[in-house]
Amino acid sequence: MERDYDGSEYDTEGSNGFAAVPDAFQRLWTPHRIAYIENGQQPAKDECPFCVAPSLDDEKALIVARGTHVFALLNLFPYNSGHLLICPYRHIATYDLATPEEVAEIGSMTQTAMRVITEVSHNHGFNIGMNQGKIAGAGIAEHLHQHIVPRWALDANFFPIIAGTKAIPRLLGEVRAEIAAAWPA
Repeated sequence: MERDYDGSEYDTEGSNGFAAVPDAFQRLWTPHRIAYIENGQQPAKDECPFCVAPSLDDEKALIVARGTHVFALLNLFPYNSGHLLICPYRHIATYDLATPEEVAEIGSMTQTAMRVITEVSHNHGFNIGMNQGKIAGAGIAEHLHQHIVPRWALDANFFPIIAGTKAIPRLLGEVRAEIAAAWPA
């Protein structure tokens, strides 16, 4: 047993000898993420994948739908099968820079994506969100994009933690074709 600054005792056995004040949080150590923190992995503006994608063939770019102001494409590094991104065509960094038309189309395309993904993959829920800026964890911080991640009961596993591997049960091209085919015209 160790003594805290106020004289109370606490057990540090679970901390491998490091001094710590116990709290209610579990720690998930992910040292592989340090590359994103240290390097940022941000592309040069002329190499922005969300600016380049609309100029490519939909299949090659993994685009499943195109709107007037935004488009939907599969995430090249998905958390789950069917992980989509909704991106404006304009190269803007944050949601507050989007026009009312872009905001409305991001919303309507998100709703359509949820319906289509549920129809083709029978998922049980979604994680939806935007990481705004490098400090907030945006993989591509300079181009606004919203994540739509389908979730299933029991889909969480420890491969990423134990083996540095993500178990994605379906190929990107297969998922893109299925979602694109089910997208309403």
